[in-house]
Parts: sequence; C-alpha cells; structure tokens
Amino acid sequence: MTLFAGAQPETNGVPAKGTPEERMRALIEALSAYIEAYHGGAVEMVSFDGERLAIKMSGACDGCPLSAVTLHGWVEGTVKQFFPDLKKVEAV
Repeated sequence: MTLFAGAQPETNGVPAKGTPEERMRALIEALSAYIEAYHGGAVEMVSFDGERLAIKMSGACDGCPLSAVTLHGWVEGTVKQFFPDLKKVEAV
C-alpha cells in the first residue's frame, strides 16, 4: 500500500492541473512530508524531464541501507501511479 493508494490524481495534494513538473514537485513534496514525519528522512526533486526523475535523499535516508528500497519501492511505485510513462527514478 502506498501513501496515495486508491487516490485520484486531483486528491491528496497532487494537483490535476499545472505543468507535469509542477505536478511532480507537489507529489514529491507530499511524499517527503510523510517520510520526514514518520522516518526522519526526506526526498527532494532535483529534475524531471517527463521520462526521468532525479531525487536527492537526505536526513535519515542519506546513507541508510534501505534507501534503495525507499527510492524504488515506495517513491517510484507511488510516482508511477500518477505518471505511468515515467521510465527511470534515480538518486543523485
């Protein structure tokens, strides 16, 4: 189950309107707020070109042995619900 399970793109703080970059930034900010509140880490969008998303992980996520699971299992899984054409998510 993800943070946004069953949600429509216009709910849970993810705007249905705006540029894809604005929508992605809002989604990453919502994910980061949850990660920070419950795990002490954070994720920040560095860049997004429609197919590739670059993320910076910080706080408790920086150097955590489970950060790859957080990045690919949680962040990527959630983001692909809203951006199904996304090809790659990577930490930078």
